[in-house]
Amino acid sequence: MSDAFTTRVIEVATGSRETVHDITGECESFLREAAAGRDGLLNVFAPHATMGVALIETGSGSDHDLLAALRGLLPADDRWRHRHGSPGHGRDHVLPAIVPPHATLPVTGGRLALGTWQSVCLVDTNGDNPRRQVRLSFLGPAR
Repeated sequence: MSDAFTTRVIEVATGSRETVHDITGECESFLREAAAGRDGLLNVFAPHATMGVALIETGSGSDHDLLAALRGLLPADDRWRHRHGSPGHGRDHVLPAIVPPHATLPVTGGRLALGTWQSVCLVDTNGDNPRRQVRLSFLGPAR
């Protein structure tokens, strides 16, 4: 059996403040067409040097807790050698080493096989780039 690979780039407005932005709906929409009921894998990739992809519960405060933890771990101050952009922007370039810019997720019957409270989220601490791109890729058996 051969494999099929489908990919799409989506545009996401993350705004000008640090954010945890839920893209689960966009992932599911892509899979309705790309997976068409098949099992496989969804790869979510953020081609940016200052953004990550995380699986996290949203709406219960966990997203705000994540940002607070990142502020403590990566303060937006002048300690960073990477100094262009907003003050403390160097921390944004360290973020992907902690929150990687990719995730590979199981797809069952054309749907994301996430845990009950898991959402696919972009973690963006860089307010200098309010518009982002994300590449969604499905790998599964050929139709």
